[in-house]
Formats: sequence, C-alpha cells, structure tokens
Amino acid sequence: MTVQEEQSFQTKNHGILLINKPTGRTSFSLIPKLRYLFKEKKIGHGGTLDPLATGVMVYLIGKQYTKQANSFLDDYKEYVATILLGEERDSYDIDGEITKTSAIEPKLEEIEEAIKSFNGEISQIPPMFSAKKVNGKKLYELARAGKEIIRQPKTVHMNTEILSYDYPRLQIKVNCSSGTYIRSIAHDLGEMLGCFGCIEILQRTKSGNFCLNDCINLEDVEKADDLKSLLIKEK
Repeated sequence: MTVQEEQSFQTKNHGILLINKPTGRTSFSLIPKLRYLFKEKKIGHGGTLDPLATGVMVYLIGKQYTKQANSFLDDYKEYVATILLGEERDSYDIDGEITKTSAIEPKLEEIEEAIKSFNGEISQIPPMFSAKKVNGKKLYELARAGKEIIRQPKTVHMNTEILSYDYPRLQIKVNCSSGTYIRSIAHDLGEMLGCFGCIEILQRTKSGNFCLNDCINLEDVEKADDLKSLLIKEK
C-alpha cells in the first residue's frame, strides 16, 4: 500500500465494529443498516449468531478488513447458555417445535458426570436447523421442507462448565473452537441424561480477544455523530 493509499484508507470509515446483537435478529439482518450508515458495501463478519442469541458480533467494515475474515472466523468463542431440560425441540432451541418431553429430573451429580463428555476434543453432529451446506443446500432449508439427512460429524474443541442448576434450567459456560454448535451441546447432553434439553437463552460473551463489554448496541451506532470513533483498527 502506497503512502497515498494508506492516508486515504485511514480517512475512511473502515475497521472492526463490535455490536451486542439483539435477540430475534439474524446476524445478516444488521448488515444493510451498517452499509447505509457507513456508506460501505464491503461488510463481513467474524462468525454468525442464531436469531435467538445475543452478544458479541464482530463486523468487518471495508475491504481491508473483510479480506481478513477467516482469521476472525477461526477465533475461539465463549458462550453462556441456559439449557431448558425436559423438552426436545426440532431446532434444538426454544424457537422450535416440541418433539419430545420428559418428567425426569436429573441430579446435579449426574449432570456433572455427563458434562465431562463436553470437554476436550469432541465429535459433534451439526443440527438440521443450521446454515451448514450439504450438496449445495442449507440444512435449515431441508429441515423446513420436512427432510432430515445424515450429517457428517465435525471435530471441535471445547471446555464446558456448569454455572448454576435449578431444574429445569441449567446454565453453562462454553469456550470452544470455530464451528461448534451450542444447541447441539444442549440436545446431546439432554439425551445423555435421558431428560432431553434445548437452548432457552444463549449469549456470546467473547470472540477472540473481544468481550461483551467492548460491544455497543445497534441503536448507539445509529445515533453516533462520529462513526469512525466506534471502530477498532486492529484485531
């Protein structure tokens, strides 16, 4: 990059924008608004969140940053999740349809033993309600059409700990590698315990070195007089 290009780049509204994504919104639904505000077409992200989820969303504003997207996507993420025990849902979260219920109330000791299976290197099967593509089709598109296909497991790494338990709600914290599905942890743990389970609340608290405290709300971006001051220039 020449000196002139460097100076031009520094004057533009390019950088890393950290937003606390609200629940009920997809990660991509915020991009049109950001394109309008920053007058920039090239906007990427450092890993999506489910519509139900809140928390750290890393948006990359400008080509200089979007071309680094893979390094952000590969960052470890941290989540705090509330699992609702006693229900299985087709989407593995509270937004889905109930498929099974159970009156079994597992003891804390049973949960502590089962949670050991969600530490270290894990082989995880992605949920049908996910954006993962198989033969060019997104899994959630097939799921909405009433189809279920065999999914290949993926090796991920995670550290899972129990934060609190008051049946039917179990709160956990998960630090995990890219491509981990927290919804699958809730589903698989529920099956292991024999009581079923789904995600009720999900919040991403960290993405790489970025924490929830570093984030701002979309409303604050919309009201900002100086958008450039909201951007981080380095990872």
